[in-house]
Amino acid sequence: MFFKLAGGDARELMGELSGTLAAISMGAVYMGALTYIGNAPNFMVAAIAAQSGIKMPSFFGYLLRAAAILVPLFLLLTFLPLAPVLRLQ
Repeated sequence: MFFKLAGGDARELMGELSGTLAAISMGAVYMGALTYIGNAPNFMVAAIAAQSGIKMPSFFGYLLRAAAILVPLFLLLTFLPLAPVLRLQ
């Protein structure tokens, strides 16, 4: 699906549209990790911890904690690769 969304032509995606493919991939990885259900290991760890009696944050509690870390990281990684390109123009 991401391949079609980004253009569907492998030669373009590896060349001039490589930034688009990277942005879609980063969005999927970082934003998928924001919830327990968006990333399978998050869900598995939460289930094992809850079964062991360890108090885990609620769905929205985890979302807020993860967003506090992942959103700034996502923004940094999104704009950091653009810094050399912007200097050239």
